[in-house]
Amino acid sequence: MIQETATYDVLQGVRVLVVEDELLVSLMLEGVLADLGCEVAGTANRVVKALKLASEGSFQIAVLDVNIAAEKVYPVAELLSRCGVPFIFSTGYGVAGLDEAWKSRPIIQKPFHQRDLARALVTALSVG
Repeated sequence: MIQETATYDVLQGVRVLVVEDELLVSLMLEGVLADLGCEVAGTANRVVKALKLASEGSFQIAVLDVNIAAEKVYPVAELLSRCGVPFIFSTGYGVAGLDEAWKSRPIIQKPFHQRDLARALVTALSVG
């Protein structure tokens, strides 16, 4: 546990874009990120808004819910990928809920624990 906590130190001050359409999940995610020492740089509950925020690039990593108001989040993932910005997917369906092209990306399955989110963030940041 001590080694894990030290690993999470890399999350201190990391700016995160949160793309999530469920208000309660978004609020919970923001709280967990704050507990990990991250700063929420912005939130989006629609793909169009997420694309706008992603193009502004005022964050270091993003957490993307796969299904946003009946739309897939893949256009945002494609933009982030082209820009070299790391991201993780969040879904209730696990890896089975991802298109084949994205299955190698870090993913957290809802509901998730704080340590699962922290591990996925550290993994995504370390691979770039």
